[in-house]
Formats: sequence, structure tokens, C-alpha cells
Amino acid sequence: MPQQETAYSVDQIGYTLVRFNSTGIFETHKDRMVDPYAETRMHKVPQVEGIQYAPQETTKLLPALVVLHDQWGLTSHIQELAKGLACHGYIVMIPNLYGRLGGMVTANAEVAEALMERLNEQQALQDINACFEYLNCNIAEDTQLERTVRNGHGVIGIGMGGTLAIKAAAHRRRLQAAVAIGGNVSLDPETAQGLFCPLLIQQAGQTPQTSTEAVDTFCQTAKEAGKTVDLQTYAEASPGFWYPHSPNYRATDMENALERSLDFIGNLIKKS
Repeated sequence: MPQQETAYSVDQIGYTLVRFNSTGIFETHKDRMVDPYAETRMHKVPQVEGIQYAPQETTKLLPALVVLHDQWGLTSHIQELAKGLACHGYIVMIPNLYGRLGGMVTANAEVAEALMERLNEQQALQDINACFEYLNCNIAEDTQLERTVRNGHGVIGIGMGGTLAIKAAAHRRRLQAAVAIGGNVSLDPETAQGLFCPLLIQQAGQTPQTSTEAVDTFCQTAKEAGKTVDLQTYAEASPGFWYPHSPNYRATDMENALERSLDFIGNLIKKS
């Protein structure tokens, strides 16, 4: 697949560390101006932490992508991937989905499996929803948010994040596009029937027959409910083809998956 031309170079992409309330209700700078304890008060609710990438030299309003990491955590690989997506004219946020578990990053498969098992799905979906709300608000001290298209949002999940991207597509009504690269599609029918936006599922072809059947059933259930679900299978790939340190890594398939993700989302989210 030919690569898309980028609207911005890597050198034009900046980043910001973000931290905000997981409820999706945020304090403004004016709230903190009149609160002498704002800097020292312990938060009563969990905070979402992450990284936000954006083109620096532009006056355009930009749509936003939330990228959901795999079981390994918020790795340097996922950060580079998000930075590359920002080059295509998006404000890109990566929340640390393990924030409530200490924010760990690991290269150990056993630790990664344990972290994924301990992740509370409902809390993760709350944190993901808070990301969209944060991208919607205009906080005066964050100039990047002043040029974000309101509700011009898509989500891309990889591996574990792919499962959560599908769940988010059935959770957030105003989401415009969702992509799952890998992930578990053995989901309940209510998820397939309740999708609020078009969904692209990209899966490895070398999986057990039961997994293939589960994906087919999910897609069929969604389509019978009038939902838009596209399926792309990489015939020679095995689970983990998206992760550079996996023995199953296939660089070409992952590059194609990202290109298809951008094409899919770009057709659904309009840029200014």
C-alpha cells in the first residue's frame, strides 16, 4: 500500500504531558486562581495521565485521535507511533491506561499479562471518555486545545487497546471513527449492536479457528443491526504482528495497518 504524504514533518510536532480529572469535569485556571490550596491539595478522584502530540506551526482547527496502547504500557514505540500520526494533521493523545496501577511500562511478557488482567475495564473506559472531554474543552493555558475540532474524534487501539477501542465505540455516542489493530473480538452481542460509529477491525490471519469465527460473528451481528464494520485480515500475520519486540512482528503488515487506519478515519473525520 502506498504511504500517505504527511502534512507536517516530525520536526514540526511538539508534545505536552497532560494530567486531568478522570470524571471529565475539569478545573480552569480561574478556579485555581481563587484557590490557595490548588497546587498542594490531594485529588479526590483518579487522574488521567498521558502525552499529547500536535503540529506546532499551524492556525488550522485539527481533529483529534486517542491512541490506546497494548499490554506493555505507554512504551517509546507507542509514543513514536502517536508522533507519526500527528504528522498527518491530528492532535494525538495517548493516555496511560495503567495509570491507576502505577503507570508501569514493561518488556516482560509475564508482567504485561498480569497488568492486563488487573486492568479494570470500566475504569479504563471512563479514563478514555475523559480524554475526549479534555480534547473538547478550551483550557486557557493549553493553546493546543483552542484549535481542536470539537467532537472531531477518532480512536485507534493496538492489541489490548484494540479491545478497548471497540468497547469505546459502543460507549461514546459522539465518537466518529474507531480502529482496532488486534485485540479480543470475542465480545457480547450488545457491543456489536451498540456501536455508535464506524469500526475498522484489523486482525492477524494466523489465529485459532475459534477466534476467526468470533470475529465473523461480531461483524455479522453488527451489520444486522445496521452498523458499519470493516474487516481487514493479514493472512500471514500472527497476534503481536504490531509490536516490534514480538517474535511475530511484521513491519510491512503494521505499516499497512496504519495506512488503512488513516484512510478509514480520514474519510470520516473532516479537517478544516
